[in-house]
Amino acid sequence: MAVAVQVTGLEKHYGTVRAVDGITFSVAEGEVFGLLGHNGAGKTTTIRMLTGRAFPTAGTATVAGYDVVRQREQMKPLINAVFEDPNLYERLSGRDNLMFFCALYGVPPSRADELLATVGLTSAAKRKVKTYSSGMKQRLLIARALVNRPRVLFMDEPTRGLDPTSARELRALIAHLADEGTTVFLTTHYMEEADELCDRVAFLSQGKIVALDTPRELKLRQGERRAVVLLKDRTEQSIRLDDPADAQRLDDWMRAGEVLTLHSQEGTLEDVFVALSGRAL
Repeated sequence: MAVAVQVTGLEKHYGTVRAVDGITFSVAEGEVFGLLGHNGAGKTTTIRMLTGRAFPTAGTATVAGYDVVRQREQMKPLINAVFEDPNLYERLSGRDNLMFFCALYGVPPSRADELLATVGLTSAAKRKVKTYSSGMKQRLLIARALVNRPRVLFMDEPTRGLDPTSARELRALIAHLADEGTTVFLTTHYMEEADELCDRVAFLSQGKIVALDTPRELKLRQGERRAVVLLKDRTEQSIRLDDPADAQRLDDWMRAGEVLTLHSQEGTLEDVFVALSGRAL
């Protein structure tokens, strides 16, 4: 499979602080790749380097086949990004915001209406952006980032600060983009979001990648295997599947006919992150 992002030994120092400390990974075309970690782990700094907004201290990276330093100008038309700050023109309508960027990228004005439909904002197209909710603004930011049909879309904490309904809608939109073939590079500290969306995830802790795999493999390898047993007296018991003593308890309950339901409970990405980094998000 073709590679959309290739990172080798990438570093970024701010004085004595190693914000990113020698990370190496690759992202396949059409993949949803998650870079996960607590605040200050180096996620945003990594995206800034991969989008040409910051220069690496050491190491190399290519995005869409172009070096992020030496070939930055050739790379830029092929990528786009959605950052946390909703830097929209709030006195303009949603449609006029997109029309402006259509003109900048030299694409037909019809692209604006197409994207408004894609992100579900057609009915609000003529409203000024200052009247939009946070979720609507975030969807407009994504629409703006899609104007140039990017091969790689970078998204930095896209659902931070959104209400549950808006966050759900945004995750559905990201999944739709991936289904359409867009490579999505996502940073987040929401483990459930990464588990739902990402084909693979990398855990970043203090500027270093401490694990990289599919969410399922990470949970199976690092998470604790447990089960929740509901007994006839309506009490719930949590048991560890790898613990001989708990296995004996379960066997005793089963023989006595005390078990009403039994549900396996695999570890979460949060559990994995705590095990690898030593602290919770």
